[in-house]
Amino acid sequence: MDLLNTLVDKGLRRELPTREEALAVLATSDDDLLDVVAAAGKVRRHWFGRRVKLNYLVNLKSGLCPEDCSYCSQRLGSSTGILKYTWLKPDEASKAAAAGLAGGAKRVCLVASGRGPTDRDVDRVAGTIKAIKDQNEGVEVCACLGLLSDGQAERLREAGADAYNHNLNTSESTYGDITTTHTYADRVDTVTKAHAAGLSACSGLIAGMGESDEDLVDVVYSLRELDPDSVPVNFLIPVEGTPLAKEWNLTPQRCLRILAMVRFVCPDVEVRIAGGREVHLRTMQPLALNLANSIFLGDYLTTEGQAGKADLEMIADAGFEVEGADQVTLPEHRAAAGSGCGSHESAGCGSHEGGGVCGTTAPATPANEARTDLVAVRRRGAGTDLAPNA
Repeated sequence: MDLLNTLVDKGLRRELPTREEALAVLATSDDDLLDVVAAAGKVRRHWFGRRVKLNYLVNLKSGLCPEDCSYCSQRLGSSTGILKYTWLKPDEASKAAAAGLAGGAKRVCLVASGRGPTDRDVDRVAGTIKAIKDQNEGVEVCACLGLLSDGQAERLREAGADAYNHNLNTSESTYGDITTTHTYADRVDTVTKAHAAGLSACSGLIAGMGESDEDLVDVVYSLRELDPDSVPVNFLIPVEGTPLAKEWNLTPQRCLRILAMVRFVCPDVEVRIAGGREVHLRTMQPLALNLANSIFLGDYLTTEGQAGKADLEMIADAGFEVEGADQVTLPEHRAAAGSGCGSHESAGCGSHEGGGVCGTTAPATPANEARTDLVAVRRRGAGTDLAPNA
């Protein structure tokens, strides 16, 4: 397939595909799916070998959020029945993180619900970062606290944070349909602040919210332009009690095409399979490791994930290896550049040149059967007296 040969060549050179090429990946047939995975797998292995980075989430503050993000179980007025608690103490957070690190994770992601942190919240998180790093030499810590005010990214960096996560989630043109209490521009501003402060920027998307192929390509090209070091690809977990609870639009094949498209557009960044892989990829999760080089271990913020032991067995059985704490995740050219980049070619680094659409219309994705049996609210780990799933 000429398209795939072209995309592999571009991926090995870190050259930006055209929008038409990215859209064509999403429009491929099921008959061509294994060819798509194999092609994107060549790009993944070129930059990251067969290593899989493990990340572990610690939900520092659950629920009670004033924002109205339609996909989120912690949103304003949520009736989802999730765990709700205020800030964990530093020792509690450190204990929660230790479980994931013992399971092989090398990055701990500290997440707190809310619009954004107050300066007091930043101080509180700084204490938590110190507690975790004092107990775990060499651990990476990523903070995810919402929209940042001026100076807060610098304070987190000084406190020892290595990275900051803030996802774009969906395309700019459809963002207002998902959230009304803040804007797409607010999110871009926070990623920019993190980058400028010397933090490794982490920003990704959520697929499965009813978006079009064009929306998916738009948000991934916007991410390429922002140039984060890691791009989490979330698949919507339709939690009962949220406005998007009935959105079961994904199939395992659709998820694999999305991951392949992200890999081709962002060839040398850490592509992470984030929330929802167990719900939507299901038995095809091992195949997705050929596209992404990073996953979350165990449970998510408010819902349960696959057992950590099963994650480790899956990685080994698929012929991959867990990335060690002494291994550098990013390719040399990106790691040497510090936070951010290395892919500013004259092609425009993700700019929306041309603005064309694919010459062929993608076949309608059949609605995926609702698998509510795979969606379970988290009842263990942080904020409870029960051991976490790590």
